[in-house]
Amino acid sequence: MKTDKDNPSDIDQSFFYNSDLAPVPKEERTWTYWNIAALWAGMAIGIPTYTIASSMILQGMNWKQAVVTLFIGNAIMVIPLALNACPGTKYGIPFPILLRSSFGVVGANIPAMMRGLVACCWFGIQTWIGGSVIYAVAVMLMGFDPQTKTDLPILGISAGQFACFLIFWAMNIAVILKGINCVKWLENLSAPYLILLGLGLLIWAYGASDGFASVWNQESKFESFGELFNVSLIGVTAMIGFWSTLALNIPDFSRYARSQTDQIVGQSLGLPPAFSFYAFLGVMVTSATASIFGREISDPIELMTQLDRPVLVVFALVSLCIATLSTNIAANVVSPSNDFSNLWPKHISFKMGGVITGIFGILIFPWKIYSDPTGSFILFLIGYSALLGPIGGIMVADYFIWRRMHLNIADLYRKDGEYSYTKGFSYIGFTALLIGIIPNIPGFMAEMDWVSADRVPQIFRNIFRFAWMSGFAISFFTYITARKINQWHCRRQLSPAGTR
Repeated sequence: MKTDKDNPSDIDQSFFYNSDLAPVPKEERTWTYWNIAALWAGMAIGIPTYTIASSMILQGMNWKQAVVTLFIGNAIMVIPLALNACPGTKYGIPFPILLRSSFGVVGANIPAMMRGLVACCWFGIQTWIGGSVIYAVAVMLMGFDPQTKTDLPILGISAGQFACFLIFWAMNIAVILKGINCVKWLENLSAPYLILLGLGLLIWAYGASDGFASVWNQESKFESFGELFNVSLIGVTAMIGFWSTLALNIPDFSRYARSQTDQIVGQSLGLPPAFSFYAFLGVMVTSATASIFGREISDPIELMTQLDRPVLVVFALVSLCIATLSTNIAANVVSPSNDFSNLWPKHISFKMGGVITGIFGILIFPWKIYSDPTGSFILFLIGYSALLGPIGGIMVADYFIWRRMHLNIADLYRKDGEYSYTKGFSYIGFTALLIGIIPNIPGFMAEMDWVSADRVPQIFRNIFRFAWMSGFAISFFTYITARKINQWHCRRQLSPAGTR
């Protein structure tokens, strides 16, 4: 075991330890601000980003309002991302290990798997999207008619579609089996390549249309600032929800950062500009398709298939495949790989955790989820992710306020150390978690149509509109208050009777 002064070697035989979850030695923390920025550019540049700004145009915004709203939402999200990244960078520890400080060495598995299972579902969905890109390339190169396909029993998709899904699935697993350095290499490669692709697509759309004149001159449909503010607030909240899961497990990446400056600058340079650029591109290109093809095409895969230049189409589709791969690996594979490893460190490695994630991604039949006309399961995942805000609030409160940025690293891996609490569980941590989640449950149930919306008081529907932020704040203050009350109670128990 490689150690430094914070990583004593007596923990390497602990049940709660393996080399993948161990603190990264300082000499191996080599990610610069460019590596962190490339990581975020790789995650931000993709199909969802391309389409999200177009949806805001449909709500009545002009392109400036849509792009500015998304930039603000991403800029705000950099704050919790940078905060939760700090302990990862300082101590070299991943997300599930950091959770042990506030939830206990055993209890940490519960919030870790709350995050990990969401990632597994999104992994399956993104893998299906990537497989669809490969299928579109196959249609273009082989010239067969996809309308004549025959669906396989049980699966409900054709053999060709399933084969393309498995090819993209295998690409994801191959990257994760190569280890975290391969992830770093993939993000460094994909970020500049995807930016150039976006610029190329923008130039093509400009030349093939009226030069974006209709988009530049588009007026906002809002009659008052109040109407615009309400829709903008929803957009900002959506952005926070979009990255809410990454705000939790960002230590999985920041543990490799060279310094706090690198992780903060890298995230600031990588997330808001890259996301805003691709959102801008989505608005412009989608709007241009109206004059080019007579209708707006917001799906980039469908757009590529409309072009009459096979070589260009294949190149663009391969690029979309790379974009989906870079997003999927960073956002949906790294986290559950560590989370599964944390369940049984002595027998589940990071790589094995990645394989478990991949198997889960197949078993959920993501093509059925993605093709659901009601979108109910995807809505469930979005709502569920918003309920993870309380975990973020507890993590920030514990590290920055309660522990004043100091952790006993060795005890994070010990059964009977400082973070063992009550049989490995912190009742204070879980109390704060429940208190942060409960106010969001009525609004969540109304959003899912599990109960009639008119039976849920408006205050709870409003709380759920800002679920991540409200849950974060409630659990943050609950955790600090409970810790102080517990400290006061313990001091009274220990003090002489006459001084009570």
